[in-house]
Amino acid sequence: MPMEVAKNALATRPRSIRKPRDRYHHGDLRRALLDEALRTIQDDGVEALTLRTIAVRLGVSRTALYRHFTDKRALLSAVATEGFRLLTERLLDAWGAGGVRGFNAMGIAYIRFAMANGAHYRVMFGGFVGDQPHDEDLMRESTAAFQALVDAIVALQRNGTVRKDDPVQLARFIWAAVHGVSMLIIDGQLSHQQTSIDELIEFAVERINTGIARPARQNDR
Repeated sequence: MPMEVAKNALATRPRSIRKPRDRYHHGDLRRALLDEALRTIQDDGVEALTLRTIAVRLGVSRTALYRHFTDKRALLSAVATEGFRLLTERLLDAWGAGGVRGFNAMGIAYIRFAMANGAHYRVMFGGFVGDQPHDEDLMRESTAAFQALVDAIVALQRNGTVRKDDPVQLARFIWAAVHGVSMLIIDGQLSHQQTSIDELIEFAVERINTGIARPARQNDR
């Protein structure tokens, strides 16, 4: 989905080319709202997002907008839910046939997802939505993303590749590592350095492997 637009371009384009309101039907408006929210977040940050601004930019009434999202939090929840679903798909595709190669691919896929979907990622992990019992879709998708990592760890423990620690704790450790690298990259904190991003990603994944590898004489517990 598009993530880059010239700043204020939508606000300054001629009124004559604004999309007609009756174009949005059968779910098309919901998709348009999500896409516009992602563009706004990417360009101006989550704090700049308001339902009123989105409605104006799309040329729709607030009544039509509220049929899909009752408030800003509901819109952000939908963005986060979609992000976790896409992340899970990337992780499972990367895992493929499994093994160390598949596990390494998962780590790379995670960071690449954050780099390519910065707007999604900031909402997913920025504390803008929070944990609410009624957000069943968000809870399901976020749990699935974490479970994909746990399942991969368990599989590697079974074949003797990964140490016999609590797989959930190992998953948290790995998540913290790749999340840290992801945030440094998408926040532009490495742009002033000469370090190659590709080299950093490969180095991080390699060191994660070193940290979770099963010692040659580790006793089963």
